[in-house]
Amino acid sequence: MVLTAAPVYRNGFSETAVGQVPDDLLVMDGQFAVQEVEGNKVLELPGAPLETFGVLFGPSLKDAVAVSARMHGTSKGRRFPAFAVSLGGVGGYKLQVSPAKQAIEILKGEESVASTPFSWKPDSWTRLRLEIRRTGEVRWQIAGKVWPDGETEPANWTLTLTTTTEPVAGKSGVWGKPFSGTPIRFDDLSVETSEPITGDSRPSPGYSPRS
Repeated sequence: MVLTAAPVYRNGFSETAVGQVPDDLLVMDGQFAVQEVEGNKVLELPGAPLETFGVLFGPSLKDAVAVSARMHGTSKGRRFPAFAVSLGGVGGYKLQVSPAKQAIEILKGEESVASTPFSWKPDSWTRLRLEIRRTGEVRWQIAGKVWPDGETEPANWTLTLTTTTEPVAGKSGVWGKPFSGTPIRFDDLSVETSEPITGDSRPSPGYSPRS
């Protein structure tokens, strides 16, 4: 079951100058910058150094929340990137595509807590969606789905995890590990929630998602 939610954050980078980072993104590490690729602006992470880098965005939420984005990476020989969306801040849950493992993983912090086989197609855009929702008094479901950009979003989740540990509130994020030595690109960042929040919840100016 997909969360029925309203968007509280969206960013397609069309209003950000090339070489800059939107003011509403919090860069945790890495030389992220908006670049124009084939006439479309995207957030790009360079192919070096070979570490884990991420940015946070949107309101700080605990559950009844979903984050989605589309991501592009390439392989080089037997080296592959890894990329993820996250909820709950730096130490929260990540939905990560791990091509070197031929898998999709749910991570808690940096620990893999669930995985399923997945065949990633290099040099293509991939969409990721991660959701946390309460399913009982002390029970939460962390669910993720991954599919090729341009195809219909699958009805079923690719990977799910149930926990009785209450999630921690935190911002959403996207993450990249450029282990192939080539850039990772991010676009169409979106956060949705079915819970009321305070403050300005309007999508970022100039947002126009690609299908």
